[in-house]
Amino acid sequence: MDTKTNPTTAPAIDSIVIQADDVAAAERFAAAAFGLGDRLRVQPAEAPSSGFRGFTLSLIAAQPGDVDALVRSALDAGATVVKPLTKSLWGYGGTVQAPDGTIWKVATSAKKDVRPAAAVFDRIVLLLGAEDVAASKRFYTERGIAVGKSFGSYVEFETPGSRIGLGLYKRRALAKDAGVPAEGAGSHRIVITGALGSVSDPDGFAWAASAR
Repeated sequence: MDTKTNPTTAPAIDSIVIQADDVAAAERFAAAAFGLGDRLRVQPAEAPSSGFRGFTLSLIAAQPGDVDALVRSALDAGATVVKPLTKSLWGYGGTVQAPDGTIWKVATSAKKDVRPAAAVFDRIVLLLGAEDVAASKRFYTERGIAVGKSFGSYVEFETPGSRIGLGLYKRRALAKDAGVPAEGAGSHRIVITGALGSVSDPDGFAWAASAR
């Protein structure tokens, strides 16, 4: 049911559901690599998928040492490096790919450590690749999700009370940032549970009602 709603009474995103060929393996990775708990759930994949799935999940850490520790934890759990950790003008970070195919970006805007490093993070952010950022932005704002920041091909929504942040990025720009080719086909292999209920956005990203 595609209806315009106002999610002001509930967090925009409650959890992310990853669809995987091997559910048990994907659950083990999520627990061992990042300790995500019920913020990330896994269900069996129902459709084929190839190439870039059109989204990334980002872990935003407080300092570079935490980024290093998180990436080490992911690699120990079976992830592979997609974009090596590197310093840039905006901070420090890189991307890894989980065994189930999900691309994770781990990053910080901090330049140096201020405490002993640990595999901990401050925020999880879901970035959706949009073919038409303006159309996708309009889809979400019409359903009551306010824009926090917007510039060029990037949109960051305000998600107060949500355990997971939400943003949009031009699909090709998102793939480039992740370090993968933009081509992809088939299922996104992700379902977003939260206040929007059962609906799909202009790029085919599926939402479902929160189980809580």
